[in-house]
Amino acid sequence: MRRLCGGIVAVDGVSSSSSPPLLLLFCVLGCLVPCLVSSITVSSPAELHASKGDTVELSCTFTSTSRPTSKMTVDWSYRPQSGGPPQTFFHFSSRAFLPPDGQFAGRIQWQGSPARGEASISLVNATLNDNGTFTCSVRNPPDVHGSPTSHTVLTVTPKAASVRFSDVTVLLFFIIVPSVVITLILIGRIICPKKERGQSKAYRSPIEVTEGEEYAVTPSVAQAKKLTCCDLYFMDSEDEEAYYNLKKRPPIDEGYAESQC
Repeated sequence: MRRLCGGIVAVDGVSSSSSPPLLLLFCVLGCLVPCLVSSITVSSPAELHASKGDTVELSCTFTSTSRPTSKMTVDWSYRPQSGGPPQTFFHFSSRAFLPPDGQFAGRIQWQGSPARGEASISLVNATLNDNGTFTCSVRNPPDVHGSPTSHTVLTVTPKAASVRFSDVTVLLFFIIVPSVVITLILIGRIICPKKERGQSKAYRSPIEVTEGEEYAVTPSVAQAKKLTCCDLYFMDSEDEEAYYNLKKRPPIDEGYAESQC
């Protein structure tokens, strides 16, 4: 009996012609089984976009063939967009260790749950200086093989200007209100001239009344009782034509009345 690769025992007496292929197969399987059993996979979004001042969730999930224990660790590192070596700013091992100082001090919140395969964090009040690559690394011994890291590229842009209530009020006051006023004025100018032309036939000038009386153009008896010397009396175009015809005639003494004004 001989001990071979992977702890396999060979029994003496087996023909040498058949044992090498069988032993080789056992050795290959013995090397592959640990790789298939002890493995971990970490995944996160390849890109994230946010506006300045937003709270960004840096998502990170993992799958492990072993149940998470107190030996499991999570590390988050950051490499600026301008380049340079990555810098670890967050560590988890049984509890979260937030960054005490530096660029992310007071701006990181632990959102993970190892029992559910969550290793996410939140970045509060994102700034333009946060543009870069964030890397999530998870270790869960004995799972030491597989893909224990994942990268996310964060892009932070300036926040778009928002329309406030005061801005809307100014627009309403300086644009809509003047437009309504101008519209009402135009409508009034269309309607008012018709009324003035209609009223011109109902009133006559006091000058026309005085001159008309000099040439015996007197109103009716009913109108004479109501009108006085200083009442207003407008004359239309037909009365004006009769007035100028009478003006060409010689004055007649009959019916002439001296104005009392």
